[in-house]
Amino acid sequence: MIGIFDSGVGGMTVARAVEQLCPGFPLIYLGDLARTPYGSKSPAMITEYSHRNTEFLLRQGAKLIIIACNSAASAASGFLRSHYHQSIIDVIFPAVAKAAAVSLNGRIGVIGTRATINSGVYEQRLQESRPECRVYSQACPLLVPLVEEGWMERRETKMIVKKYLHPLRDKQIDALILGCTHYPLLKKIIAPRIGCSVHIIDSSVEVALHLKQILDADPDLRTALYAPDIPSRFFVSDTPSPVHGLADKIFGRTVLLEKTDV
Repeated sequence: MIGIFDSGVGGMTVARAVEQLCPGFPLIYLGDLARTPYGSKSPAMITEYSHRNTEFLLRQGAKLIIIACNSAASAASGFLRSHYHQSIIDVIFPAVAKAAAVSLNGRIGVIGTRATINSGVYEQRLQESRPECRVYSQACPLLVPLVEEGWMERRETKMIVKKYLHPLRDKQIDALILGCTHYPLLKKIIAPRIGCSVHIIDSSVEVALHLKQILDADPDLRTALYAPDIPSRFFVSDTPSPVHGLADKIFGRTVLLEKTDV
């Protein structure tokens, strides 16, 4: 099984993309809603939470882990890769590769949580991938709580998104990385406010495409993970009232959320 964890419901956008692009590979999903958002936590605390999440997924039978949380990927991916022998994929590398490939003017924007932006991980990886590019980052700490509350269509959310994106518009970027897996749920609000000429990089889609490439290139791993008769399972560490509706909206069906402690 493929294990996926996030601080909340945002990683479900990754799970949905994996379902669509890699059918027949059952998932174990963990949304750590009891501790969300991770973006306001210290790197040490994020690493501790990520360690616990990974242990839980491995106990459930996961043989490959996807870190579907940018804050966790920026703070904890190095620790997890050094601690476990299982394959670990994060959402950052595929998004960076896509942005570096599609940007024509080399001016790339990144939006994310404070933890992700403060880590500088996107700037570092983009400079490694495309040294001449310029990276403009914007922390958007209010967006995850708004998504978790189900406020995607609220006027207040649209105003906040516009305010966050204004500095990036001024930089004339032509590619924007959604550096948080919650943000694809705001794509319809983000797109008109950043401009029609800007490529929006959805990390949930890119990580699913990256996983597909890995499975296609590794027949043994593909065989080990392929189990179309086994159902996916979705766990959360808390069940605030909006989460069920958000999960159903993301997947386009009713999703059973199982409460667990991590």
